[in-house]
Amino acid sequence: MLPDLARQSLAGLRALLVLTAILGVGYPVAVWGVGQALGDRAAGQPVRHDGQVVGSRLLGQQFEGEEWFHSRPSANDYDTLASAPSNLGPSSPDLLDLVAERRATVADAESADPADVPADALTGSGSGLDPHISPAYAELQAARVAAATGLDEQTVRDLVADHTAGRVLGFLGEPGVNVLELNLAVQEKMRS
Repeated sequence: MLPDLARQSLAGLRALLVLTAILGVGYPVAVWGVGQALGDRAAGQPVRHDGQVVGSRLLGQQFEGEEWFHSRPSANDYDTLASAPSNLGPSSPDLLDLVAERRATVADAESADPADVPADALTGSGSGLDPHISPAYAELQAARVAAATGLDEQTVRDLVADHTAGRVLGFLGEPGVNVLELNLAVQEKMRS
């Protein structure tokens, strides 16, 4: 009886060691290797400008000032450690008040009719970290950015068009504009 128990225990120990080597060492090393082969895609797709990392293509950030396109609101101030929505429901009086306040603020800043303010200017994304805005929100901001930077408004609108990404695979999601990349393009135009 004891030899059977010892044989089964030894078989279990061998299985544990083999699976630990494969799943605890081999698999993580393989995933790390594939990630390294993908380059910046596995490192959060950092955006470099003048030799320094200024943000990520995957994470939104706050831009203040009239010369910049503004991101959509974030319930967590773009804190990656607190990624979450506000959890306010569509009938919440607090959310309705916040949306009305944002609508008035954006309409005033953009000299626009409050009815023309797109939804993404009023509400945050589910994660609070979305780096994109809708082309409509970018177009709404173009006149302000042009006036603040001294660029021709058509030049700014062309930059918006150049930085508008279509639907993934042609049918998934909605077109969007990466705010960081658009602001860097505006900065480059101001330099030239």
